[in-house]
Amino acid sequence: MTSIDPARRAAAALLVGVLEERLTLAEQAGEIALLPPAERARAQRLALATLRALPRADAMLKPHLRKRPPPDLHALLRLGTVEICALGHAPHGVVDALVTLTHSGGQRAEGFAGLVNAVLRKVAADAPRWARLDPPALPGWLRGRLMSAYGKAAVMRMEAAHLAGAPVDFSVKSDPAGWAETLGATLLPTGSLRLAEAGQITELPGYDSGDWWVQDAAAALPAKLLAPRPGARVLDLCAAPGGKTLQLAAMGAEVTALDISAPRLDRLQENLSRCGLSAKTVVADALDWGPDAPFDAILLDAPCSATGTIRRHPDLPFVKDAKGIKDLVALQAQLLDRALSWLAPGGRLVYATCSLLPEEGEAQISAALARHPGLRVIRAGIAGLDPDWITPEGSLRLRPDFWPERGGMDGFFLAALTCAG
Repeated sequence: MTSIDPARRAAAALLVGVLEERLTLAEQAGEIALLPPAERARAQRLALATLRALPRADAMLKPHLRKRPPPDLHALLRLGTVEICALGHAPHGVVDALVTLTHSGGQRAEGFAGLVNAVLRKVAADAPRWARLDPPALPGWLRGRLMSAYGKAAVMRMEAAHLAGAPVDFSVKSDPAGWAETLGATLLPTGSLRLAEAGQITELPGYDSGDWWVQDAAAALPAKLLAPRPGARVLDLCAAPGGKTLQLAAMGAEVTALDISAPRLDRLQENLSRCGLSAKTVVADALDWGPDAPFDAILLDAPCSATGTIRRHPDLPFVKDAKGIKDLVALQAQLLDRALSWLAPGGRLVYATCSLLPEEGEAQISAALARHPGLRVIRAGIAGLDPDWITPEGSLRLRPDFWPERGGMDGFFLAALTCAG
């Protein structure tokens, strides 16, 4: 009998956690934490691929199921369907592995082994139908909002981008062209590097020496928009996981990185050490904390719905809904007002969210301009950007369907602000 595959078992457990317990992948430790790094990464890849294509998998399974199976069995069937139809894994090996996993589930699951075997074989025979299925639609609460903001055609392009997933992007301390050649990566117009398949990140040249760090090309733009001069006093507000702190430190700024999460700041400090960079880290709630002196520049990457990162985090549509949006918008406004009060006259503040929702971006800035006389938007200007991405007010709106020929980008909103008073 085929031996039990721990990565597949962990992937199925992750699916149950997302779909039944509404836990994000990041919130789940459990079995996956016990796996060796390579197997852990494989389990993550399998879970991500299955979540991206879940409605497609269900469409393939529907003709072969008379009723909905128990959650753990359903997870195995969905996983196997995606492996066969989307990932191109050999059907015989997939079926064998998942039947073995079913047998390992105890006496109750033992009776389902025949079902798993029969259904997945039928799915494999029907695999050509997969290519004709539409990209999975976003949940109704989000799809309606985005269609109102961007139109149906744009939303359908975003859904296709979500299904395609995300390559791995890097920011480098220096010599992006040289590192692109070393890593076999594409050098993007904005200076980030991109690999379609990165493999084990920690094994790549330049990781141990700290010459680069993983960071989506869109997430690298807020620090580029802030563009502090060397030696400037800069606050990175809500700093974790730390890619922007690394960028700002590499620019020669004197950086204070503030975040409410001590464990996340510990990881940020580890990355600073690996990359040979320095910043002051502060564990605090920004609504209670205050600086000793104003900052020359502030980067506020505000807590948000993260709806711009679904191509990279396909678990989000299954665990989030519209309930928390109003509270997030209120928190963003509070953080923005506090941050503006810490900015030196003539200084620059960049407000950023990885959200596609206008209420967390364009509307947030319009409201701030109304609250703060003298506040104005500095028109966005970053080398390599399409001018069409700049809003009439001068902010920057990025979407997952941009750069489709290059593999897309995360959705972001960015606005650079200054106030003379």
